[in-house]
Amino acid sequence: MITSEETLASLRDCPHYGMAELLQILQVLRSENGCPWDKEQTHQSIRKDLLEECYEAAEAIDADSVPMMREELGDVLLQVAFHCQIETEKSNFTFDDICDEVCRKLVVRHPHVFGTVQVENSDEVLKNWDAIKQETKHQETATDTLEAVCKALPALMYAQKVGKRASRAGMDWASAEDAFAYIRRETDELADAMQQGSQEQIEEELGDLLFSCVNTARHLQVDAEEALTRAAQKFIRRFAETEKMVMADGKTMTDMSIEELDEYWAKVKQI
Repeated sequence: MITSEETLASLRDCPHYGMAELLQILQVLRSENGCPWDKEQTHQSIRKDLLEECYEAAEAIDADSVPMMREELGDVLLQVAFHCQIETEKSNFTFDDICDEVCRKLVVRHPHVFGTVQVENSDEVLKNWDAIKQETKHQETATDTLEAVCKALPALMYAQKVGKRASRAGMDWASAEDAFAYIRRETDELADAMQQGSQEQIEEELGDLLFSCVNTARHLQVDAEEALTRAAQKFIRRFAETEKMVMADGKTMTDMSIEELDEYWAKVKQI
């Protein structure tokens, strides 16, 4: 594809860009006389970029910042269009094909809007959604639904979704208290592995303990991923306050024992 100066000028001077211009810009960037970097990219090379942009969009939503959301959602859209352009070049599918497929999915999974199905509340909507999804994806067993959970999800999100789908098949604790009790059992098994197990056993038992914590979180209606993120952020805040106290006393954290630092940490927690 040889891009004409007229095309470049129209894209450079466009008064207002839309989806068509975004797709055309990507086509130009990956063309013979386009950008060397863009031409070299593959699905695999920009995979992490898609993940990072999604997380940055999530951060913008958490910040409730409209300008930030507009920018970060645009970056997510860019990644979608970039992956689409790679496949368009292979004649596998186009952006219109993506739109067609997702629109058809929305229509099929909302029979209470586009069909004659009656629902009373959001719970019934979600129940119907899951049933339709299971049917259209040919998930015939409960195991199929577990194996269909996206394996690229962060581990806590992945574990919570697996536990939720197992619960639909009856494989679950009766209460949060029962789930919590299992944490104690897994803690004991981890302690035994630390005393006499191999590194492989320790990793396995630690994973079981984390999975039990996620199951307890689910029963408590807590998002495990968000809870751990907030805990990490709280740790940073307390760490910063501890460091300030230590420095105010003319000391350096690296020169202190953990027992001394713990005394400062206890003071911070009381603030």
